[in-house]
Amino acid sequence: MKIAFLEPLGISGDKLKETIESIIGTDHEVTYYNDRNEDPAELVKRSKGAECVVFSNIKFGKDIIEKLPDLKMICVAFTGVDLVDIEYCKERGIRVSNCAGYSTVAVADLVFAFAIDLARNVIPCDRVIREGGTKQGLVGFELAGRKMGIVGAGAIGTRVMEIAKAFDCEVYAYSRTVKDIPGVKFVSFEELLKTCDIISVHVPQTAETKGMFGAKEFAMMKEGALFINLARGPIVDSEALANALNAGHLAGAAVDVYEKEPPIDKDHVLLHAKNLIATPHIAFASQQAFEKRAVIVGNNLKAYAEGNPINVIC
Repeated sequence: MKIAFLEPLGISGDKLKETIESIIGTDHEVTYYNDRNEDPAELVKRSKGAECVVFSNIKFGKDIIEKLPDLKMICVAFTGVDLVDIEYCKERGIRVSNCAGYSTVAVADLVFAFAIDLARNVIPCDRVIREGGTKQGLVGFELAGRKMGIVGAGAIGTRVMEIAKAFDCEVYAYSRTVKDIPGVKFVSFEELLKTCDIISVHVPQTAETKGMFGAKEFAMMKEGALFINLARGPIVDSEALANALNAGHLAGAAVDVYEKEPPIDKDHVLLHAKNLIATPHIAFASQQAFEKRAVIVGNNLKAYAEGNPINVIC
């Protein structure tokens, strides 16, 4: 089987090769590219002749796939697959698998890094001490006793719920599928917005979730609430979030994802909003997560080669 890794996967090339070979053996023809290139023509070139291609969050649309007659399997080394033309893959009978689960711990960790930073004004405090100031006006609040709402009850959302309980938060959740999780109260989307002091988003990007948080939803949230988005950028109307922050309705927000992958424009509306922490899509990115991901990729490839594909999207 001919396999092409179209980009590095966050660990050294030697470590990646060692991991993959330990799982699928050395009988396959595997090419590893050591740089990331999102140019469609280059992606076609790198994928030419491969039965399987591996990449993370790169746009891989019909314009690329239709030029690859040998392609039979796409392994997305990421949780979300919204950048792949799934419908066209179905038409072509191309198998698509993802790597759900590798970043669950990393993403949940960052939720609480953000929650504490926002609740305790860590970034403003850092700035003021460098300017010769004091804590005046920057005394924050504890997470204990606060109502934390989690939108989405998948693996990441569920882990966030468990950690929130450890912080003694009152935990609320909204999901299309109501689960029986001790200590978690599942409520309607509207009730969660109106009730919670902190809201963290963990839903995939779909036609239904695109624009899920707009001006109407931010207006429904409690005055002084905190908002965290580590899911996908288009789920949130950036301008509406910026307006809610600048008007003082929301006390703060943290955003790791945008309408497109970073780098983003320096004039992006969120970069000029009050009390906003912005990071360059790092939630999934920890050394341990990347190592876990390489193992899942290897297992996906092995299962496909054996005729029993796993982590199947289509």
